[in-house]
Amino acid sequence: MDDLEEIRRRKLMELQRQKELEEIQKEEMRRQYEAQKKAILRAILEPEAKERLSRVKLAHPELAEAVENQLIYLAQSGRLQSKITDKMLVEILRRVQPKKRETKIIRK
Repeated sequence: MDDLEEIRRRKLMELQRQKELEEIQKEEMRRQYEAQKKAILRAILEPEAKERLSRVKLAHPELAEAVENQLIYLAQSGRLQSKITDKMLVEILRRVQPKKRETKIIRK
């Protein structure tokens, strides 16, 4: 019985090590992806636009993520001819932002 328990314990330890290694690899890949993303955004955004995007990311992370992915796609497909200015980024944010319904209160 001791041999069987020892084998189980070894197998469990081996599986735990494999899982830890996989998690470390995933984390490293995520870091590399984020570093590449930052490098691309730094190359295609002017400083003011980059600053605005970082502020938007604090308030609306999902919106900023969508805009970042869209800009990266445009840059990689060669559709961007120049750097994105702050004014251009504001326009992009307006177009991407979901439409809000205005509430009007009429008192009689």
